[in-house]
Amino acid sequence: MSHARQTPQKKATLDNGLTVFIQEEHTAPLASVWCWYKVGSKDEGPGLTGVSHWVEHMNFKGTTNIPRDQVKGIIEQFGGSWNGYTWIDQTTYLETATRDALDRMLFIESERMAHCLYHPDDCESERTVIISELQGGENDPDQLLDQELTATAFKAHPYQHPTIGWISDLQAMTRDDLYGYYRRYYIPNNATLVIVGDVDTDEALRRVEHYFGGIPSGQAPPRVRTVEPEQTGERRLTIRKQGTTAYLKVGYHAPSVVDRRFFPLLVLDAVLSGAKGLNLWSSFRVPPPQRSARLYRALVERGLASTVSGSLMPTQDPFLYVVSATATEGTGLAAVEATLLEEIERVRRDGITEAELTKVKAQLKARLVFESDSVSNIAHQIGFFETVASLDVFSGAPARIASVTIDEVAEAARSVCGDSNRTVGCFEPLPVDARGET
Repeated sequence: MSHARQTPQKKATLDNGLTVFIQEEHTAPLASVWCWYKVGSKDEGPGLTGVSHWVEHMNFKGTTNIPRDQVKGIIEQFGGSWNGYTWIDQTTYLETATRDALDRMLFIESERMAHCLYHPDDCESERTVIISELQGGENDPDQLLDQELTATAFKAHPYQHPTIGWISDLQAMTRDDLYGYYRRYYIPNNATLVIVGDVDTDEALRRVEHYFGGIPSGQAPPRVRTVEPEQTGERRLTIRKQGTTAYLKVGYHAPSVVDRRFFPLLVLDAVLSGAKGLNLWSSFRVPPPQRSARLYRALVERGLASTVSGSLMPTQDPFLYVVSATATEGTGLAAVEATLLEEIERVRRDGITEAELTKVKAQLKARLVFESDSVSNIAHQIGFFETVASLDVFSGAPARIASVTIDEVAEAARSVCGDSNRTVGCFEPLPVDARGET
């Protein structure tokens, strides 16, 4: 729900198991529809890494009643926008348009749930697109280092796999693999539909029943049971490739969003690298550099790094808290790492101050408000948290942040940011000579 104000919200469950949230927001004649599925890269078995993302691509390729590539035209005739994304815990699709497009948006999502086609030619063309996307990411040093850091930090849990997948799996997967995965997970009882905007709740629910009520439920899909074992010592990796800039990433195994340490750790990250929100979709997630943050003062102001940032994502299972820095030209990564770890050790040893706690609480509260600035962002937060944990986690976030104590932050720092829980990744650029050779 919006943290800026309380507005009517209804939760319902259709007979086929589809969870529905409807929230009225009458500030503009707009409506946003998001359809969420509890399936992401963590649900992929051996040989199928990247299948969730590939399936997302295929689900824009036409259905029994919507010719391929016409979703765009249907929504844009109402002046709207559409998109989708896949991450480790979930996959989602969205449309935002004028309120009179609600029926068309619901029709599109009901078709996507039940009637996607998976023509073999489309599967092959998307294979090429996705492999090209993967190779492009491997040419981005920061993205490559992030992928390799995660793969090194995790030994058992499928969070270790990149969402885009490993290239051998992408080369080997078949149309039947894709379609079978689609049919296994794209069922009403594995989905959450969210409508936010200038709608009447009762009428909107009737329209949902009209479009989705006839889709049969399916067998509950399998869930990940693997628990990542406790890390027992620091892990390190170094990538040396052609480039011009050196990057450092330090990752710590971090609690899931329902763990009592999550919000104290969010406060700690705000002190170290600046306050960020909880909305992966919103442009407000990453604010401008916050010059009062400890790591900014230690690294950027002293000329050791050009950028520094922290990342703590709300996830279903324990994931990573990652601190990243971009070294300035001529600065060795050893100096950047030593300074960064010194600051983290200082906060583990001495904690934070009351002034810092008060300041970052206000900043985090503001970020939550900014992230509910539109019907699309509100709908995202409802669906995201309902699929990761429960909406109560999000609606309770302001109060939980306000209640965080200095002692809780210190406990989170000590339990999460220890040496034996740490994975360090370095990207060291190799020089390029005049002929373009390393």
